[in-house]
Amino acid sequence: MPIPKFVRPPQPPPMPMKNYSEVNSNNSCYCNKFGSWFIKKLLMTFVAILLVYGIFYVGTLIRNNIKQYDFIGKADRVERTITVNGSGKITGNNDIAMTTVGYSNVDKDIAKAQLDNKKVMDKVFDALKSLAIADKDLQSNYSVYPEYNYTQDKGQQLIGYRVSNQVSVKIRDLSKIPDVLGLVGKYGATEISGLNFTIDDPDSLKAQARDKALTDARSRALILVNSLGVKLGGVVAYNEYEGGIDYPMPLYSSKAVVGMGVGGTAPEVVAGGSKDVTMNVSVTYEILP
Repeated sequence: MPIPKFVRPPQPPPMPMKNYSEVNSNNSCYCNKFGSWFIKKLLMTFVAILLVYGIFYVGTLIRNNIKQYDFIGKADRVERTITVNGSGKITGNNDIAMTTVGYSNVDKDIAKAQLDNKKVMDKVFDALKSLAIADKDLQSNYSVYPEYNYTQDKGQQLIGYRVSNQVSVKIRDLSKIPDVLGLVGKYGATEISGLNFTIDDPDSLKAQARDKALTDARSRALILVNSLGVKLGGVVAYNEYEGGIDYPMPLYSSKAVVGMGVGGTAPEVVAGGSKDVTMNVSVTYEILP
């Protein structure tokens, strides 16, 4: 009996391999489609934003044109106001006197010049404090500088060093003015200025003068509106400025200061006088029918 031959069963055909270029082409096609879709969405969003802004812009133009049209042919409203001026003056007595006492000396030795000056001014300061003048009412002005002499033959030559020490004194008790002025020549002080009188609190006088000025302005306004047959409303505008201030010359007794230098005689009585403070105001009121 013959042996049958082995027959291999039929094999399925091999799977076809995809071409790499074909796969890459499919992916590129997908990316192109996605990019086109994204760009379209972006453009649509941008167009929508422009459309919204355009609607607001057109609406604003329409509103402005309507408002402008509403005012065509209408006159501007004229405010009904009046402006009046007022003035107030207050007279106050000067309660403070200002003067300056000092000493000036020259020496070729600058240290010696400073020491000699200090000896004199220390005595002046002690005397001022003995008169119960507070430290806050004393202010020093101290300077040192070379002093020269010029001649045609020798030209400029150094004489020495000048030391100048001056103290400004605020005298609150006017009865002590003769004692302060009498310091000149008593301890070697050689310099003194005249007296200037002022008021310690001028703002208080300004406030009183302002009140008088406002009262004066309102009185004038009431007289005016009564004549016009209208009523006075509230204040619309206000302005003020300070008027002239009277600075009187100090009045001395018959025993006046002679030269106001070394050996000068202080006045027995000094009258500080008075000062006028004036405030002017300009007030604008509303007129009511």
